[in-house]
Amino acid sequence: MVTGLFRHIFTFGSLTFVSRMLGLARDVIIAGVFGSGAQTDAFIVAFKIPNFMRRITAEGAFSQAFVPVLTDYRTHSTHREVRALIAYSAGTLGLALALVAALGMAAAPAVVSAFAPGFSDDPERFGLTVDLLRVTFPYILFISLVACAGAVLHTCNRFASFAFAPVLLNAAMIGAALWATPWFEEPIMALAVAVTVAGVLQLLLQLPFLHREGLLVWPRPSLRHPGVRRVAKLMGPAVIGSSVMQVNLLVDTILASFLITGSVSWLYFSDRLVEFPLGVFGIALGTVLLPRLSAEHAGSEPERFSRTLDWGLRLVLLVVAPATAGLIVLAGPILATLFQYGAFGPEDVVAASWSLAAYSLGLFGFVLVKVLTPGYFSREDMKTPVYCAVAAVAVNLVLSVSAVWALHETPYGHVALAAATAASATVNSALLFTGLVRRGVYRAGSGWLRLIGQVAVATALMVAVLAYPALRLEAWLEAGVAMRVAALAAVVLAGGGVYFATLYALGVRPRQFREPPAPAPEAAGESGG
Repeated sequence: MVTGLFRHIFTFGSLTFVSRMLGLARDVIIAGVFGSGAQTDAFIVAFKIPNFMRRITAEGAFSQAFVPVLTDYRTHSTHREVRALIAYSAGTLGLALALVAALGMAAAPAVVSAFAPGFSDDPERFGLTVDLLRVTFPYILFISLVACAGAVLHTCNRFASFAFAPVLLNAAMIGAALWATPWFEEPIMALAVAVTVAGVLQLLLQLPFLHREGLLVWPRPSLRHPGVRRVAKLMGPAVIGSSVMQVNLLVDTILASFLITGSVSWLYFSDRLVEFPLGVFGIALGTVLLPRLSAEHAGSEPERFSRTLDWGLRLVLLVVAPATAGLIVLAGPILATLFQYGAFGPEDVVAASWSLAAYSLGLFGFVLVKVLTPGYFSREDMKTPVYCAVAAVAVNLVLSVSAVWALHETPYGHVALAAATAASATVNSALLFTGLVRRGVYRAGSGWLRLIGQVAVATALMVAVLAYPALRLEAWLEAGVAMRVAALAAVVLAGGGVYFATLYALGVRPRQFREPPAPAPEAAGESGG
């Protein structure tokens, strides 16, 4: 039976929190060791390309097409048929991405030219990016198989091993930056090697958990299996529908390569901070909702489906409103505390704080896309998110190209790129929400206007508390490490305390966010095996 949404969200979110904290430590160390110069720009591009493809193909399109199909098999088929679907799906995905990795390594110069055309004017940076990409590209194969294993475990309500896997990536990169750089002629190459090694380690981590569920199978490629063909059919439109944020961030990277040196790095560090609440909460909530909604759809329970989605949207409002305001107001202090070490100086903090504030304007959109798309994918509706994504990408392209054309010689081009991405995410989420309402899939529960007012008042009071210390950026830049860390912790705790105390004073209670009842056992897919 599918139960314990809060428990699953807490498990996924808390492990993701550990991973993101290590990720922040990783970025602090990279910023301190390598700064925001040409080497760091080259690695970021070389890391983003396979990461971009992984998020679209494996964690994006494949997972969101595979989970509903696998849930249906677990509901209506035998355990042997479920194992066969997993084996053929994993084998087909693995073969396809092994070919992609091989082609990517062979055609690395062309790939870099396509993804970072501005690097072509700097032969040294271009050549380094090509070398790094050839080392990082195999990562897509290993991490895609990790995503496949994670999708299988999610349908079993097992989220821990997949959520923990990125810890291995961050730990490997931290170790490489601190201790392995002397072994390489190009020190930054240590990070590229660490990425691919971490991909193997993350895959090995999943195997015992699959074995425990009786679902560890040897991958066998086949496009003839009806379940694989069904997944493949759903994957086509899902590639577009699930990846608009990644496309937009990639557009930022491509266009940022035409801007002043450091722009790629400033956008990267800003994006990393926005991804912190997105990963800890937004992706955790979306990941947990997909198998739950798939089970409710398979069990033909539209009312329960709508209540589950409504519950998720209320949590988004409760958590994302203060996160958005906090990131905007505290952009400078956060970046100074986390990254102002070594080669990453005060001018980098100021520049990155502008793009962080701009990205944060789209945090609601980023999270809502993660929460709303399962409302489509769980029903095997892959086409509607495509239309929404195309509109969002168009918005991003128009705004981003205009920004680069107008601001490419100024220190504000990267800020405009971040703002364009935020606008695109907002458009995408608005279209997805409207589509669910128009189809009658989602019907809002009672009490929404009151809750919005309560959250707005609490957020405004929180901002008032944060404003004074946040505006004194020079003090943060001049303070020592211990002082910055202590001050940021105190400010965040004070702001959070004011927010939740205000909500309580206004009548908001935990029982209002009690999760909806789970489907009955016969509707949850336990009879299939």
